[in-house]
Amino acid sequence: MPQDAITKAPRAARSEKSGRRIESLLAVAREVFAEKGFERATTLEIAQRLGVSEATVFTYFGSKRALCLEVIRRWYDQICGEVERELPQLNGLRAQLAFVVRKHLVNLMGEGAGICALVLSEGRTADAAFGGVIADLKRRYTAPFMHALAAAREAGELRDGVPLRLVRDMVFGSMEHVLWDYVVSGKKPDIEQTASQLTDLLWSALVPADASLHALSQFRAEVGHALRRLDAPSSPSSPSSKSRKTSS
Repeated sequence: MPQDAITKAPRAARSEKSGRRIESLLAVAREVFAEKGFERATTLEIAQRLGVSEATVFTYFGSKRALCLEVIRRWYDQICGEVERELPQLNGLRAQLAFVVRKHLVNLMGEGAGICALVLSEGRTADAAFGGVIADLKRRYTAPFMHALAAAREAGELRDGVPLRLVRDMVFGSMEHVLWDYVVSGKKPDIEQTASQLTDLLWSALVPADASLHALSQFRAEVGHALRRLDAPSSPSSPSSKSRKTSS
């Protein structure tokens, strides 16, 4: 057997073992950060839950902040992948908006108030380097929706004259208020109902004014047409006409 094959095998085994240890550390750290928040969580508790020494945690992550960042990064990788795959498959801005609103509420409330509070609070951290990384992750997360907004504006589906970043901030900012209320009160709202109501409200602000007037005009025309049909006299051959002749 070649000498390099002999030396590579143990290294591969060690690398695989390290990979499993890192995944285990991140899974437990996610639980602890979600339960305690960043400030009250400790690397000692994370190590104890995993059954390893605290030194083992620092073997793979240089600090508690680095560990927390990796937890949040993995979470964003998961939800970004879902949005990047699914959003472009939907036709029309209305359907895309509904998807984004529901998916965001499900993602942040689905695992309980802990992970929701962690992501929201750490995004506002005073640590410039950490905050910069979170900002980059948020940009990646919202990028598919920004592309959808740009395409919708080109197609005339979106109200003109408003910067797309403000539209993005209005959509995600409105959801952040819902999420913070959940974190503070501990009362989880009905996600489906909240998503539906919020989508309707946001859509009314996003749709072009002329499109709204056109839709209203079309609705009035359809109602008027239906009323005229009801008021129109029956033809001689119609059943109602025959019945009136018989009765006379």
